[in-house]
Amino acid sequence: MTTKARAYVGELIAECIAVFIIIVFGDSVAAMYSLYDPSPYKQAYWGVCIVWGLGVTIAIYVTGAVSGTHANPAVTLALACFRNFSWKKVLPYCAAQILGGFLGAIIVYALFSPVIDHYAAVNQLDRLHDGAGAGVFFTHPGEFISPMHAFMDEIILTAILVLGIFAITCEYNTQAPQANSSALIIGLLVAIIGASAGYLEAWAINPARDLGPRLFCYFAGWGPSALPSPQNYWWVPIAGPLIGGVVGGGLYQAVLRPFMPSSNQSSSHIAHD
Repeated sequence: MTTKARAYVGELIAECIAVFIIIVFGDSVAAMYSLYDPSPYKQAYWGVCIVWGLGVTIAIYVTGAVSGTHANPAVTLALACFRNFSWKKVLPYCAAQILGGFLGAIIVYALFSPVIDHYAAVNQLDRLHDGAGAGVFFTHPGEFISPMHAFMDEIILTAILVLGIFAITCEYNTQAPQANSSALIIGLLVAIIGASAGYLEAWAINPARDLGPRLFCYFAGWGPSALPSPQNYWWVPIAGPLIGGVVGGGLYQAVLRPFMPSSNQSSSHIAHD
């Protein structure tokens, strides 16, 4: 194996591990939130949000030096559109990310399956027909939210996420966090989105975060409750974030980046040389 091929394999492994980490922490805190009565988080929802966010932070610290930690097909697509990420790597990166979500869901299920079974029995629910415990693993519309409204929400929220990521990682943004602190700020951005809009449809904002665990649940007994899911919802947390990522990245590149001081100075030097 050539050095270049070996590096590429490492990138795919890193992307898989990054989403794996996010799902292990995030779906576990979702289980703590939804399966226990009284829930330790029902009156402290910010705790759920901060665990998801810090899961992202840890994933970046673990894998960032290898792959840059996209950990999200919406981010990968936006980087290919606006930051010269190789289009040849887009689908393999996305596949690795989805696999990471699938594997992470296996671990969460291994940890919480007795609790899921107890929750289903106490509430007289079953996985196949009622989706008992499905909210631990994948997203669905909240109260008063239709699938099409959720689709719009996911576009908006993912656009905000990618806009923030582009700003935080922009080389010309003199106000961006320095050194390794960007991972923490990106994690806090994820937490803030969840705290401000998470009840709408559980703030997927990441196709791999939803599809990987959803695929696992399909094979683990949830069947049509996972795919295609009630109201044929499965496509919303895939298509919405992919569109939103491109919108958010495009907004940053077109509206803000041209006015960054360092960018202007570089353009001025080029013009005078």
